[in-house]
Parts: sequence; structure tokens; C-alpha cells
Amino acid sequence: MAQEVRGVVAPGRGERVRIETVTVPDPGPGEAVVRVQACGVCHTDLHYRQGGIGEDFPYLLGHEAAGLVEEVGEGVTEVAPGDFVILNWRAVCGRCRACLRGRPWYCFDTHNARQKMTTASGTALTPALGIGAFAEKTLVAAGQCTKVDPSVSPSVAGLLGCGVMAGIGAAVNTGAVGRGDSVAVIGCGGVGNAAVAGARLAGAARIIAVDLDDRKLATASALGATHTVNSRNQDPVEAIRKLTGGHGADVVIEAVGRPETYRQAFYARDLAGTVVLVGVPTPEMRLEIPLLDVFGRGGALKSSWYGDCLPSRDFPMLIDLHLQGRLDLGAFVSETIALDEIEDAFDRMQDGDVLRSVVVM
Repeated sequence: MAQEVRGVVAPGRGERVRIETVTVPDPGPGEAVVRVQACGVCHTDLHYRQGGIGEDFPYLLGHEAAGLVEEVGEGVTEVAPGDFVILNWRAVCGRCRACLRGRPWYCFDTHNARQKMTTASGTALTPALGIGAFAEKTLVAAGQCTKVDPSVSPSVAGLLGCGVMAGIGAAVNTGAVGRGDSVAVIGCGGVGNAAVAGARLAGAARIIAVDLDDRKLATASALGATHTVNSRNQDPVEAIRKLTGGHGADVVIEAVGRPETYRQAFYARDLAGTVVLVGVPTPEMRLEIPLLDVFGRGGALKSSWYGDCLPSRDFPMLIDLHLQGRLDLGAFVSETIALDEIEDAFDRMQDGDVLRSVVVM
């Protein structure tokens, strides 16, 4: 029987979100209903609310979540009722050319639940990133559920569903940071500071955090940065070069998503270094770099989408590292809030006052 729950809906471009009654249907073949226990407030949710991602309003926001599987549909074998899971928005198909080549993190046919959740009046909702987890329960494709150790706190586990995984993966998976490498991270919000933590996990010898906000730089230091640069006060390219013997960093991770910071990353890398773009640009942004500089510097220019993660591989591993005390996921949780406090959380996020606000159900 379909269930009615409370959820956070963005009704139209730029409009304030509101709590509405959401109808969650019984799971169909390949689907699962998950009782959400915690969901992080991510910039992507704000982009949806502002109309920066699509026009398929109304949106059911929320995607960075963890909870308990309540019910599964026909043919579901990977999860069962009672399983504690992190939700992911990359449910790989296993059949496309990327999957068949052993690169499932590039899957070209990821999938979501086929049925629609609706408002009480019957209006179909578009779930953010195919998840819609600012709700007491949500309907997803079973492949979007990744089982992890249930002893972890839901408020930290859910962060791997988006921002923290994107940052750690940008360093570990996309950037292939290795022992002894020098790494610079430009932009130390939630994703950038996760990249700092990922570089530390990978054994980088020198980790340089760059930001305009000393509060974020202090968090970066706590998470493993060996040096910090406030780019409001000094040129970050010159600072990074000075801290790396004049050469530039082996890997520079750009976690802002702007042409000017990408250009800084490009020139702050070593001659054959790697630039990883994990910050999300907007459609109108353009980048101009002399082609001769691209040719003459060698190395690699990469983009990192969701940290090039494979949830079934990466989520359980990172949760285990957290439970062992080797990855402090709790450091990313600035506050826990209720479902009806999300608009205020958006304001604090934009003001740089928090790394992550987490809604706890």
C-alpha cells in the first residue's frame, strides 16, 4: 500500500522550499523503499531549487543520505528489508560498454526508480539526482542502495552519498595520488576538504589547502593539510610553487568550478602534473588557456564526476576506515537539523558557516 510521508519540495525556480505530504508507492520490480535516517544539505540541492540544473519542477530535494531498507520489489536480491544502506545516484547497469570494459564508474546507463512519487494532490515529483531523500521515506532503484556496516552513525554515513565521496574520490581515484606526492586543493568547502582527507589517506607528503576563508583552512589543517594558503592575501600559484621547490604540485584538485580557479590549478601543477576538476561549473562558463601551454606542459587534465567512485567498492571501504579511526567523517558534520530547517541551512551554507548541515529524521 502506498505511504504518505513528509518531504521537502522545491515548487518552482527560486521559490522557497516547503514541507509537503509525499506519496511513496509500493516498490515495483527492481525498486526499494528506504526509510531515511539522515540526509546532508548539499549545494546541488540549492542548485535544483534555484533552477540551475533543470526545469522539471516540482523537485523532491535531498540525495546525500543513509537509512534502512523497508521494502523491496520483485527481483531484488542485492538488498533486503532491514539492511542499512547509503544511497547513491550512480546505479550502474553492468551491460554498457563502460561496464563491460571494467570501468563501471563511467557507466553510460545508470538508472533510477521507474515509478514516480507524488504530492498529495497527485502531482508527479522529480527526485533530486534520482533519490529525493529530504523525506521520511523515498523510492529508489535497488541498485542505488549500498549496504555498509550498520554500526556507523547515519549522519556521517550519508555524506559518502555525494560530497565527501566526490572529494575523496577526486584525490584517490581520479588524481591517483600516491605516497610522497605533493597535492594542492583549491577550494576547501565540503568537497575540497574531503579531497584533503583523501590525499592524506593516499599518503601524500605535502598537502596544500587554498581558500579565501580562514575557517575552512583551519578545517583543512585538521583533516590533513600540511600547509594553507589564503588566496585573498597571496597569489595561490606562486604560493604553491614556493611550497613545492618551485616546481608546482604533482596533483592539483580544483574544487570550486570556476574558470579563474581552474586556471590557477593549471599553472600551479608540476610540468607533467595532473589537474582534477571536481568543482561543478555552470553552463555559461568558458575557459581560455593558450593551447601552446597545454601542449608544452604535458601531464593530464581530468574531470572527476562523483569521484569516479564505484559505490559497491568504495562506500564499505571508507566506512570501515572511519570505524577504525583512520577517516574522520564526523569532522564534516557542522550541525544536525530538522526537516523544516533546510532553508536556513542553505543560507548558512552560502555564507560559508558550515561544511555540512545534516537533516536527522
